[in-house]
Amino acid sequence: MTDEPATNISGGQSGGSRSRLFESGADAPTTPAEMVVDRLGERYWQKTYGGQDAFECLIRTILSQNTSDAASQPAHDALMDRYGDGGLATALANADHSVLAETISSAGLQNQKSKTIIRIATRVREEYGDTEAFDSFVRDGSYDDVRDALLDMKGVGPKTADCVLLFASGHDGVFPVDTHVHRIYRRLGIAPPDGDHEAVRAVLEETIPAAKCGFGHTASIQFGREYCTARKPACLDGPEACPLGDICDRVGVNPDSGEVVDPADAPTDTE
Repeated sequence: MTDEPATNISGGQSGGSRSRLFESGADAPTTPAEMVVDRLGERYWQKTYGGQDAFECLIRTILSQNTSDAASQPAHDALMDRYGDGGLATALANADHSVLAETISSAGLQNQKSKTIIRIATRVREEYGDTEAFDSFVRDGSYDDVRDALLDMKGVGPKTADCVLLFASGHDGVFPVDTHVHRIYRRLGIAPPDGDHEAVRAVLEETIPAAKCGFGHTASIQFGREYCTARKPACLDGPEACPLGDICDRVGVNPDSGEVVDPADAPTDTE
């Protein structure tokens, strides 16, 4: 397993207040996607999720956009050191843009992210009054109401909203789709090769039992980092080099030639 910070967007050893061990269950998986999640869950992940403070989780996820945990975690820690002593939403709404940008610079895109954070913090303070009220809304509100409210915030996309729903609300049946998940399940042949992030999410949430989606998300990310990388997937060394080699269609990967393309650009049988 590759190294990652002890505390990160998916909870880490100290993240969340609820701990649920992965259980593949006595029954055989009923779909290829569930088979993948069972196999990856047994290999990787016994993870905590749910119970994080929603607003902090939202800010942490924004910091993680277009970068790695190793880069975003120090930015989160520096932000909390500077702004986290009182009401976080109020402190960030009143933050000086240049100071906040410097504080979170390790996450990259700091000017854009600092503007997004200040804008969202201002909205949270205006609409909910304080961080605690926003946290309560995310924790206790319905899935649809919370997801719609998050997606209505400029700078919050489906993956960010779903991470908050999973790691703060602890909703079962939520499978956030990041770049790893998007790549892996199209490569496997489970999702359409030209499917966008929302299309992949729909397939996974429809074909994986709700209680396994959280583990599926985090385990898939780890698998993408270690085996199913964008440019040099392990299957280039043969199907036996990958723990999913026997159930993968390898869409866009040609072990014979070593060519790797996005699944959407892979040749079809009719070409």
